[in-house]
Parts: sequence; C-alpha cells; structure tokens
Amino acid sequence: MIEFKLPSLGADMDEGTLLTWHVKPGDAVKRGQVVAVVDTSKAAVDVEIWQDGVVAELLVQAGEKVPVGTALATLLAPGEVAAPAGAPAPGSGPLAAPAAPPQPVTPQVQEAQPTSMTARHPVSPAARKRAKELGLDPDNMKGSGTQGAVTLADIEAAAAGRVTPAPAASTPDRQKEMRKAIAAAMSRSKREIPHYYLSDTIPMAAAIAWLQQRNEGVAITERMLPAVLLLHAVAVALRRVPQLNGFYRDGAFQPSRAVHAGVAISLRGGGLVAPALHDVGDKPLAQLMHELGDLVRRARAGSLRSSEMSDPTITVTNLGDQSVETVFGVIYPPQVALVGFGSLAVRPWVQDGKVCALPLLTATLAADHRASDGHQGALFLAELRDLLQQPQILAENIAPAANQEGTGT
Repeated sequence: MIEFKLPSLGADMDEGTLLTWHVKPGDAVKRGQVVAVVDTSKAAVDVEIWQDGVVAELLVQAGEKVPVGTALATLLAPGEVAAPAGAPAPGSGPLAAPAAPPQPVTPQVQEAQPTSMTARHPVSPAARKRAKELGLDPDNMKGSGTQGAVTLADIEAAAAGRVTPAPAASTPDRQKEMRKAIAAAMSRSKREIPHYYLSDTIPMAAAIAWLQQRNEGVAITERMLPAVLLLHAVAVALRRVPQLNGFYRDGAFQPSRAVHAGVAISLRGGGLVAPALHDVGDKPLAQLMHELGDLVRRARAGSLRSSEMSDPTITVTNLGDQSVETVFGVIYPPQVALVGFGSLAVRPWVQDGKVCALPLLTATLAADHRASDGHQGALFLAELRDLLQQPQILAENIAPAANQEGTGT
C-alpha cells in the first residue's frame, strides 16, 4: 500500500487546502499524472503523483486544510490486490486460537459508518470556494443538491438573502497570506543563509543584434525575448560553476545536475511566485520561449503544477521591464543562489580605449557562503558575460570553452 502525501510546494508552505480530486477509488494512475488541486497561500496548484498504482481510498475531502506531509490518499502498488472485506487477519488459520463467532451485522450498523463520515452536508468545491469569498459557512447550510449537498446556487441564494453586505472578496485575505508566506521564507533565508553579493555590468550589443536578426520577419507570437537568452545563459554558466546550483539540506550542499530555473513572476493582484522551468540548459531557445510564456500565463491564472513549485534549483529574477538598474535578491531556501537582472539601457561604456554608447545590463548574484565563495561567484558572472557575447553559439546550445581559473578571494 502506497501513501500519497501532500508535498511541500515551496519553503514557505506549511499547509494547503484540497480544492478537488481528479481521481476516485478504483482509478489507475500513472507517474506524473495530475490527481488533485491544492490551494496554497499563493496559488491553486495541480498536484502530480509520482508512483503508478490504483487509488484505494481518498483520505482527505475537498475543502479540508491539512499540513504538509499529511496522507491524502492510499494507492495499491502495481500487482497489489486489496484485501477482501472480512479477510482473516495475519496470523489467523488452523493453528490460531479460535476466535469468537462473528456477531450478525444489522442494517443499522452497516449504515452507521457512512453516516458518521458525512455528518455534515456535502459541499461542492465551487460552492465552498464561493462561500469563502462571501464569508459564509457552508457546513451549517442545508443544500438543495443530492443528499442535501450544498451547491453554488445555494451559496448565492444565501448571500442574496443577507441584510448586511458580504465581506470583501478573498483577494485581500489571499494577499495577506501571501505576504506572510513570502516574509516567513525571506526571514528564514536572511536568518539562516550567510549571503554574499556580487554584480557585473554586461555589454549586450551582440546579444541584441542577434535577437533582432532572429526576430526579423517572424510573427509576434514567435518572437524571442531577451529574458529567454538570459535564462539559457544562466543555465549554461552553471555547468561550469555547479556550486551555485542545488540545495543546502541536512547541513550539506546537494548539487543538482539538472538546471531547473525558478522564474520570479509578479502576479496581477500583487504578490510573487517563482515556479520552475525545467532543464533550461538542454532545450532549444524557441521551446524555452514557448514554455516561459505558458508558465507566466498559468502562474497569473493560478494554475501551476506541483513539480514546478517544488524543485527549482536556482531562482532568476528580472526587473528590467520596470527600469530597475540593479536588483540584489534574497536566496529562496533551500536553494543556494539567486541571479538578478536589471534594465537593459544604453549607457556610456569604454571599448577599445574609446567611450561609446552601448546597451548594458547589470547582472547580480546572491549566493550562499556555505556552498560557494566569492571566487566561484565571480567565475559564474564571468562565464555569463562571455556567453552573452557569443549568442549564436549559445543559441546552438554549445558552450564555448571555459575560462581558466584564476586567483580569487
């Protein structure tokens, strides 16, 4: 028997509310299949399962809030057969002590179990969500649905019949919870992680020229943004400096061979999430552009997947579109580094002994001193700068020759 537990969808998550199940007992499930939707303090997240099997029992019902690690359901492993009802317990048999004869089960006893499990009227997920927005308690209502189920229409009718105005929608509460979650994670980060910070100014003339040439004659929906080139460059640079890619857990750094870049995305109603783009260094730029656009859309629609929230190996934040020249981020635990990009702007620059106007970009690094030091951090920024001077090679997913290690502090 396999227990399917509520996963941690980020360092700032302690509990979640199950919104709906996509499976029922008896359904076969495959690894990676979305089986439930869980509401965190930041978004409604599609939760995937990571074992093949058959759903045996759903242990948590829609609308229940449970801590991370709570068993949500049980599954039968492939080939496992559920024990038939009334099967003898292990150790019973001819040599076991005779058991007392079973007592006849009356219809009243048979009906008692489901009645006790449904003492409250069932509430549809949509009705529970709407009731929360309106400040109503659906568990104390009598519904018009099957077996007294409370429906969305019942919630709307109850709200319309109230004399006092309904409380504000759930957005302010969600914003409050999100700010609390972000503050808790960042407070933990600054308290536990010995940060160090580095920055570098990167000439972007070659990268911008390559992007303009690549986007000529291409439909708007197929054009590539600088953000994708920057994400890919970060991933390739991390191959050379793996000390910045991974997690610090149980008193030790755990490097990650794959680069899953958490992309900081601002939400329309306020707040921030940083879901992962997976295997950023191993995909063509066009595919990354498509995946980035899809990720941003789903993040702002509140439709993310559990794998995107639980496994970023590094976070990248880009505030260039808001004219911020430099951003120094706070590491998101248990990651060990965060890369920041400011605005891309034409500024004075000395090149070949002459002052000229070039598009420049400030890249910053916040890193964990337990996993790396300033020398590795400087090597990473140097690799990043060099990669962006060779965009055509970067686009082909071929890493230029690594820099020779020099002395550092």
